[in-house]
Amino acid sequence: LETVMEKLMCVCRCSAVCWLAVLAGLCCVYSLPLDVDPVCTAEGNAKYSLVFTGKWSQAAFPKQYPLYRPPAQWSPVIEGVTHSSDYHTWRRNEYASNGVREFTEKGEAWMLMKEVQLAGERIQSVYGIFSASAISGGTGHTATEFEVFARHSLLSFIVRIVPSPDWFVGVDSLNLCEGDHWKESITLDLYPYDAGTDSGFTFSSPNFETIPQEKVTEITSSFPSHPANSFYYPRLKHLPPIARVTITKLKGNHIDSVPAAHTTPTLIPIDNEIGDALTNTPLDCEVSAWSSWGLCKGKCGEPGIRHRTRYIRLKPANNGAPCPDLGEHTDCDPDNCV
Repeated sequence: LETVMEKLMCVCRCSAVCWLAVLAGLCCVYSLPLDVDPVCTAEGNAKYSLVFTGKWSQAAFPKQYPLYRPPAQWSPVIEGVTHSSDYHTWRRNEYASNGVREFTEKGEAWMLMKEVQLAGERIQSVYGIFSASAISGGTGHTATEFEVFARHSLLSFIVRIVPSPDWFVGVDSLNLCEGDHWKESITLDLYPYDAGTDSGFTFSSPNFETIPQEKVTEITSSFPSHPANSFYYPRLKHLPPIARVTITKLKGNHIDSVPAAHTTPTLIPIDNEIGDALTNTPLDCEVSAWSSWGLCKGKCGEPGIRHRTRYIRLKPANNGAPCPDLGEHTDCDPDNCV
């Protein structure tokens, strides 16, 4: 009895299950508070504009920058969703859904739309779906508008990087509510993610399914750590942002009469922006592996010489490391000597 009472007196924040464990003679288990999304108590609804800006320029991302078949571009801002905390379109460090797989690999959105629809019908976690038009280049703007309520104050969306194996940018569960009021404006820099369903290393890699499927991960200047990776810039501490999103609360909660899903984008080149001018990413020279050694040439009875070569796979740019020697030789014994 004394032992049980001592356990009951331990200072901890325990659940009913924990107290049963204590009474059974087990050690006291400490129960940690769970992370809970702050409750939105804002009244009514809020309406926002969303501007997506592509910053995928050749100056900022020179390595294997796709110029044709197809050139660098962005898919429509698809699956823009306003929702509650019990729904996620995608999550970092978790497995992508089949809908996200189909969209990031092939640009097909039907399955992803179906997943959102089912989530809305089953648990009423989705309030609205919106989209914005595609951007036909790596840089430019597209815009749309949407509505949120206190019960559905979170915003998520996903945009496919084209071309790519299964790469995308997006936002997961951005809360537009802060206590009893709606946020006025939010600007976020966006970085590339790998959906974990295709193992290609370059923008134009052929389809190569990842088996088993991996989790969604952020692509960085050093991860994946393979020289063939299109985003591999080992001299950079961080990649420059490849896109940006700005979300602004509309005054008077007024949404234009044009349906959000058909909002026409404003395509404005931004290659000359100060940000891009300052991010001329250094690109080191890349060379092939050495060829086999050639025949040993020389006179019989005297040392001969043989050569091997390699070629430039990627020229340096923006003060990147220069190319090394493309040929070398070594001494040898001449071939075919009697």
